[in-house]
Amino acid sequence: MTHTVTAGGAIFGKLKALGVDFVFANSGTDFPPIIEGLIAAQRAGVDLPEPITVPHEHVALGMAHGAWQVTGRAQAVILHTNVGLANGVIGAINAWCDQVPMILMSGRTPVTEKGRFGARTVPIGWGQEMFDQAALIREVTKWDYELRFPEQIGELLDRGWAIANSTPKGPVYLSLPREVLCEEVPARRLDSPSAMAPVETACDPAALARAAALLAGAEAPVIVAQRGAGTAAAFEAFGGFVRDWALPVSQYWANQLILPVGHEMQIGADPGPWLEQADVVLVINALAPWCPDKVRLRDEVTVIQLGPDPLFSRTPVRNFPAHVTLAGETGDTLLALIGAMERQARDDAALAARRQRIAASAQSTRAAVVTAAEQGRGAPMSKDWVALCLGRAIKGRKASVFHELGCPLQPLDLEEHLSYFQEPHSGGLGWGLPAAMGAQLADPERLVFATIGDGSYMFANPTACHQVMERLGLPVIVLVLNNEEWGAVRASAEMTYPDGLSSRANEMPLTSLRPSPDFALTAQASRAWTETVTRGEDLPGALERAIRVRDEVGRQVLLNIAIARD
Repeated sequence: MTHTVTAGGAIFGKLKALGVDFVFANSGTDFPPIIEGLIAAQRAGVDLPEPITVPHEHVALGMAHGAWQVTGRAQAVILHTNVGLANGVIGAINAWCDQVPMILMSGRTPVTEKGRFGARTVPIGWGQEMFDQAALIREVTKWDYELRFPEQIGELLDRGWAIANSTPKGPVYLSLPREVLCEEVPARRLDSPSAMAPVETACDPAALARAAALLAGAEAPVIVAQRGAGTAAAFEAFGGFVRDWALPVSQYWANQLILPVGHEMQIGADPGPWLEQADVVLVINALAPWCPDKVRLRDEVTVIQLGPDPLFSRTPVRNFPAHVTLAGETGDTLLALIGAMERQARDDAALAARRQRIAASAQSTRAAVVTAAEQGRGAPMSKDWVALCLGRAIKGRKASVFHELGCPLQPLDLEEHLSYFQEPHSGGLGWGLPAAMGAQLADPERLVFATIGDGSYMFANPTACHQVMERLGLPVIVLVLNNEEWGAVRASAEMTYPDGLSSRANEMPLTSLRPSPDFALTAQASRAWTETVTRGEDLPGALERAIRVRDEVGRQVLLNIAIARD
């Protein structure tokens, strides 16, 4: 690359060199130098990431999030000045909470009023000016900066990429003034990989040895996991490890799978009874491994916290015990712990007896889940019934379920790494459908489902989502589990005031979403194949038809499913 390009165009070539596949963008008046430079780079034959036009910023951030989850490669987003950035902040909060690396950029309104190429030309140039635009997003990014000179493009993107991918991972932000983007820069070295390597933390060997000794000597150990195993290798090793050492595993409020749901050591979603008896607890990358208001640990318990940031130091208040901390990328640290356990002495007879007890309990819990799900096959049906049917429909397929207040994990009976993603614990609604779209774009052969509540579907900006799916040919299957209310809000009110007025009210205020829109019509506006399902007995056939349309026609699908209140 020896020609010159606008600084705006130089961004794309450098992002490709950093391994970015897609740049999700919603453009504005700050984009002319980006568009001009992009065309010039394309005509020059420069290898570029694919630019994806997304007509809402929240969808762009969600797609970058989902693409990373199935590829492990950080993606990029470019938004329009402060207003576009403001629309994208919820997506950045989700990425921050979920430890997702992302290079987020937005234009900055011109600071000059005249006399310089790129100066203000329309009234919004005054209306969008801020004293500190990055303040909108600073608290949920690892690093932020403003481009000052065009020749900084390569170095700043190197730095941002390296920081985003360092332990613990997370989004970074770069603001882009229009006058700077309009300047020409040599394209030399913009096609070079980063001159900075991400920092990957490794756990302390002494802490690792202590953790291994504690687990090996425990009489009542428990593992609580939320964010999966980190890597395919760790996922494969973990199942045999917990079986060999008879370690019960609870996937409490899990947003990724660490163990097949039907595994004999998988004790279900509620670790409470096990934690109350535990002498050693291993917490694997779990922001909130139990509810302190409901679970009381033994005074002599030892808690091991494992993950990229075992203390979750970026969370203001999180006071779970951490007697031993194992800091590092989850997959690498898990494999290191498994290796350290191999050097520990074993009481095979005691382990066999404990394994049998855990397996019997796990089998009983699993049977109860299936029985309860099958009892919810009425009209309207239960979420558990939808999850049970979906799990059966995709058994044996390379599939991913993106769950946002949709199909719960336990009845799904999933088995594979990357088969399940739940909304981040930040609670920024509207994540599920865009994330599923990003995963489908990044892995076209994967069978991708978005299972979302009716409120979450509306938060996802569905018109923008379906437009993008039609334009890009993304055959995502969307299941809208429609109970015509904010079910999570109602459940929270009933939990907080179990004997209160809200629990006895016929219609709880501020929760109803009636009358429900016809979501099938929203999807049909973008030529989706749709079906409304009101009876549980009809759901298996509807799922079969949806998968067939996806496989044979490559068309997006939406099932509007009437469900009962939880």
